[in-house]
Parts: sequence; structure tokens; C-alpha cells
Amino acid sequence: MPEVKSVSRSKKSAMSIADLITGLRSLSKNLWWTWNSSARDVLAELSPLYWSRFNHNAVEIMARVSEPELTARLSDPDYAERVADVLATFNKYLGEKKTWASEHAKELTKQPIAYFSAEFGLHESLQIYSGGLGVLAGDHIKSASDLGLNFAGVSLFYREGYFQQRLSADGWQQEVYPLFRPDSLAMSQVIGEDGKPVTVSVELGQSVVHVQAWAVKVGRATLYLLDTNIEQNEPHYRDITSKVYGGDATTRINQEIILGIGGVKFLHALGLKPAVYHMNEGHSGFLTLELVREQVVAGKSLDDAKAFVKAECIFTTHTPVPAGHDRFSPDLMGYSLGKYAESLKIDFNTFMALGREHPNDPQEHFTMTVLCLNLSRSANGVSELHGEVSRDMWRGLYGNVEAKDVPIGYITNGIHTFGWLVQKTERFWLSRTQNDREFFRNPERLKEILDEVSDEELWSLRYRLKRDLMEFAYGRLSAQYERSGQMLGESFGNALSPDVLTIGFARRFATYKRAPLVFSDIDRITRIISNSEKPVQFFFAGKAHPRDDAGKKYIQQIVSLTRQSQFLGKVVFIENYDMNVARHLISGVDVWLNNPMRPLEASGTSGQKVIAHGGLNCSILDGWWREAYNGENGWSIGKDENHADQNYQDSLDANSLYDILEQDLVPTYYNRTESGIPTAWLKKVRNSMLSLMPVYNTHRMVSDYVLKYYKQKV
Repeated sequence: MPEVKSVSRSKKSAMSIADLITGLRSLSKNLWWTWNSSARDVLAELSPLYWSRFNHNAVEIMARVSEPELTARLSDPDYAERVADVLATFNKYLGEKKTWASEHAKELTKQPIAYFSAEFGLHESLQIYSGGLGVLAGDHIKSASDLGLNFAGVSLFYREGYFQQRLSADGWQQEVYPLFRPDSLAMSQVIGEDGKPVTVSVELGQSVVHVQAWAVKVGRATLYLLDTNIEQNEPHYRDITSKVYGGDATTRINQEIILGIGGVKFLHALGLKPAVYHMNEGHSGFLTLELVREQVVAGKSLDDAKAFVKAECIFTTHTPVPAGHDRFSPDLMGYSLGKYAESLKIDFNTFMALGREHPNDPQEHFTMTVLCLNLSRSANGVSELHGEVSRDMWRGLYGNVEAKDVPIGYITNGIHTFGWLVQKTERFWLSRTQNDREFFRNPERLKEILDEVSDEELWSLRYRLKRDLMEFAYGRLSAQYERSGQMLGESFGNALSPDVLTIGFARRFATYKRAPLVFSDIDRITRIISNSEKPVQFFFAGKAHPRDDAGKKYIQQIVSLTRQSQFLGKVVFIENYDMNVARHLISGVDVWLNNPMRPLEASGTSGQKVIAHGGLNCSILDGWWREAYNGENGWSIGKDENHADQNYQDSLDANSLYDILEQDLVPTYYNRTESGIPTAWLKKVRNSMLSLMPVYNTHRMVSDYVLKYYKQKV
């Protein structure tokens, strides 16, 4: 291979072509590139077709572009210099010693934090997530890396992912499960010092299941994905980790045993001794049992072992309704973990009591959240209101004390800001901050920046982002319609316009999120949408759980409405919602709509993602928005109260939404100066950015976890 002294005109880089190719291959295997637009650009430029075809998978790009082509492409000084700059930034990031953690939590730069979650939403090319819980976990690990924490995530490798959504001709959701190959993804098998794959074994019922793992590099952090697809396992055990939340209760408990018990065993097999074990929801709660077992085997009494483990663990709950917490019957627990209970040197009833609200009730199911609360030194909800709901829900565990005295706190969720910025928005901010990627954390600095940005510049950004959304949507909708034997028609494409006020609703289609609420009064919403002087268009996207027929009916209802003449080209549903679709929507819509049944939205973070792009929120006062809304940074639907009659509550909320649209939101958007600038609207955008960006981000969230929970031991 030819080498040159320097392919870069920059003095700071004197890398050979061979070095640049090696660097690109290393870069493709570290998901740091997912939150750096310059890195994404140099990878995507190698093959725009493959970049699109393989859902922005950098590993596929590097596998399909030959060595001779890479050599030739890197002989172009301009491209080579951009690659060298990206690699220099990447290597500086990996080697940085002066981080937030080095100043505020030095001990946590050495001893790892173990963060367990059943799903991680890191990027659309790695589909091991189903929704908000996974996206939150993905943003958490990215910020942990940025802050310089020694951080080890633990999850499962779902080789068939969640599912690809396809809509039938009548709008019914159909699920397709593609097979993902580890060698085509940003991961590598965990190999021991002996050169062989590291494996551990876990008892399931009367069988032993072997577990291997794949390591995913996320900046400076590592995520370990446990996998039972090993030849020495019986065929039905190989499929335990095949699908996200797949199968019945037996599959669920098997997955959670592998995640919790297998996860602890795997970390310890690697020689890792975490400073703290953080359980993101109850799915990984069995890890506490394995930690107790280790202490019992070491000679501690059960009580001493429990006290030791409790000092090591923290727990975050995300579920505001009792029915949403994992519960397993005594029979299933006995079959799956009866033999394991013997290793704790306790009888089965004592074992079951660890996860029962009423320990002496032999018929009560085992609740994962109860196990986590019993064996964690601290617990928290994910917003202020969710903390209140959780304290009330679980106060029976603490002797029915007053809810305010239940030891469950809260840390409100955020987003990894740069992970959700599209290229145009990232460059908009970095060009004004001298490439400062931490500007959003400082309110004073953010105000200085915004004071220098004119309304014309903000409005120009909004138009560019909206144009991108319209063209993306038209391409996706054309493919959708063609698959179902229909044609969009030219008039439909012309209807989607960046000139029109655009409202987005995209999330998991659980019924409590009330996707069809805005269509409660068809005549009224038709008048709002079809106003010739002040038109409105709606974008919908989202998946229902494969077993949630009620959620699927909501999707079908929305899809049916998109085909009615008064809504054609004005209401659209984009299928197969994933992080790529989300990125287009959150950057392109003017308003993010969120109208769940209150208080069932524990936190929610989708609306936080529109803020830096200049979008506004219109939401129920639930989750994070109840804390964030200040009267000038968006709109609140309804009041800070609930009614027992849900039909009545739905009616109140729908009418409140219509009033907001008719009397304030739509008129404000279309109130323009002579030069066409909506100054009152952009004033709200500025207020939204200033009041929300410094607070609702995972840098703040993770630092809160560090200072409030990770560093604090009883």
C-alpha cells in the first residue's frame, strides 16, 4: 500500500493513508461518531447509497468499500484532511484526562459504574431498543462517556431486534423481524486473555445456559450485550435473547435472569468490581440476588449479605401504574429459580418474600420492583410528579407511612443534546460557539449566543430543517404507498409544505398516550387544518407492541384518517418509527404534541429533542413538562389536575387543545412582520431554548446521579 509523509495540508496531522484507513475502521466501531456530524459526514461520503440502504451503519460502509478505493479516496487532500481532523478530535476525546468526572467524582473514573438496562437506544443501526426506556439508557451512557465516568453498560444482544413495522393496505400494523449479524454491527466479541470468548453459565430451572457477550464502544464507555446464541446451548435457550421483550412470561423471566444474574457473573468474569450497580427499571433486578449469593457463599449471613448488597445498588423506576411492573407467579419462580434459591441457603418462601409486597402471602406474585426497592440503597422516579406517584404507590412496603416519608426521590430525565442534533443544527450552534460542545449547559453563555442570533437566522434554520423533513417524508410515504399497491400522486407531494405550520406526534402507540385525541371532534380539527390562510399539517409515527391490539387500532384509526379527502396530504403517518425517523421529525416540526393520560407519562423525553432545533412543545402537564413549562416557552394542555372520569378528562383535554390551536398557537405562528418573520413565535422559541436546554439534558441528569446517588453510600 502506498504511503505518503502527509496527506493533510494541516501541520497538526502527518498521517499516512494506511494510518487514516486504520483510523476510519476504528472510528466505525465506536459509536462516538453518532454524535459528531463531521465524523458522520466522512463516513457517509464513502457511499451515500450504502449509507442510506444500511440505515447509516458505519461498519457496513467500511466492509463494502474496498482497500484500493479507500486508498484512492484518501489520496484527495481535501477529504484526507477532513478525515485526519475527525480522527484527531476522536483520539483527543478518548485520551482526555481533564473531564467533569476527574474534578467532581475522581473515584468514579477508576472504579466502574455498572448500568443495567433491558434495552439501549444508541443508534438506528443497532436496533436493540423498543422505545423511551432504551433511548434514555442510550443517552445516559453517551453523557457518562462525555463526562469522563468509568461506565459499563449491561444489556442483551437481540439478534432480531424489536421489529420492523409494515402497514397493511387497511392500516394494520404487521411485524417483520430481520436477522442482525454481529460482524456487521459496531460490536466485537469479548475475548479473554486465553484468546477464547469469555463465557459464563447461568442456571435456568434444571438446565444450565451459557452466555457470551459483545462489546459496544460508546465513546469512552463500554456496553456489554449478553447473548445465549451459543452452540452448546439447547436450541430453545439460544432464542432467549433473540427479540426485545419477545415471547411470554417464561421468555421474559429467562431474559431477566440472563440480564441480571448473567450480567453480574460476566462483569466479575472480566475482573470488574463496580462501585455501584444501577438498575434502570426492574428488568435487571435479579442482579441483586446474584450479589447476595456471592456474599452468602463467602460466609456472610443472609441479613449481612442483604445489607452489603443494598449498599452497592441503586434503582430507577419508570412505571407509574401498578400493572406495568413485572410480576411472576410462584409456580414460574419455582420452576425458573427454585434451584437457584437453594444456593442462597434459604427456603423458597423466604426467597419469594424478597419480591412480595406482603411477604407472608404464599399466593402473591414476585414483583421485580419490590425486589429492587428492598435491595437498593436509594431509589428514584424520573420526574417530580413521577416521584410523588411512586412514593404513594409503594408506601405499603414501608409500613404505610405518609407518602412524603417514602424513600423514593426523583431525577428528571434529559436527552443527550448533541446525539439528537441533525447536521444543520449542530453547525448552526458550533459556528456561533467556536466549536464549544458544552455551551448548552451554561444559561448565561447560551443567552449571550442567542442575543447575537437574529430572528432572520433562526427563521432560516427552521425553513432548512422543515424542507429536509418534507422531502424525507415524501420519500418514505412514496415507498409506503407503493408497498400497499397505492400511489401518492403529485398533488399529495405538493401538499406537504415547509410554509405550513407542522405539528408532530411520534412515540410508542400505547393507548394511554392518546394518539387520536386531536381527532376527537372531526369537524373542529378539519376547520383548523383546512384554513386556507393559516393551514396546519400533522405528522404521526410510532409502533404498538406486537401484542397490543388496542394500540394497533389507534394506528389503524390514524392511517384511515390520513386517507380521507379533507386530510389527504395534511395528516400523514410515517411507518417504521426508529431513531432515524425521530431525528427528522424532531428537527423539522414546529410543534411537538404530547397528550398522555395524566399522570401516566413518567417523564417523557421526545419533546426535549425539538428544543435546540427551534421547535416548541404543546403538552399535558405531566412528566418533565410539568416542571419545565413557564407560560412563555410553549403551551400546556389542560390543568395540573386529574379527573376520575376518563371520558370527561379526554373531553376537557381535547377542548383545551383545540382552544390553544385556534386562539393562540396557530395565530401566533402566522402573525408575521412585513418581511415575513413571526417575531412573537420566535420569542417563544428563544424562551424555550434559554429555559430548557441547560436543564433537560443527560449531562445534567447524569451529574445529578453522580452527586446524589452514585457517590453516596450508607
